[in-house]
Amino acid sequence: MNDENSVLNLAAIRRNRGISLQQIAEVTKIGVRALESIEREDFRSLPGGIYSTSYIRQYARAIDYDESAILDIYHRHAARADDDSARRASNGVYSGCRAPSPAGS
Repeated sequence: MNDENSVLNLAAIRRNRGISLQQIAEVTKIGVRALESIEREDFRSLPGGIYSTSYIRQYARAIDYDESAILDIYHRHAARADDDSARRASNGVYSGCRAPSPAGS
């Protein structure tokens, strides 16, 4: 568990407000798994792009929480993932695979 998750602790906030994940899923039409991913800050499990930000906004509204706080964490995670991808690509390794050798090598 990372420090940011400890600070936000979204699951505890939701439970303290007497809201279940199933209730949020019914209102937002977002699957329980995606909602659990938001609470764990496992944003890689979300569909990506505008869908991820929409899910996060809807979740925040459902628990009456500042959506910008969660989105800030999401954007920091996304920036770290982009940095990691760029670092792997610059090392000649992308997603665990080496870049193809130049023709004739």
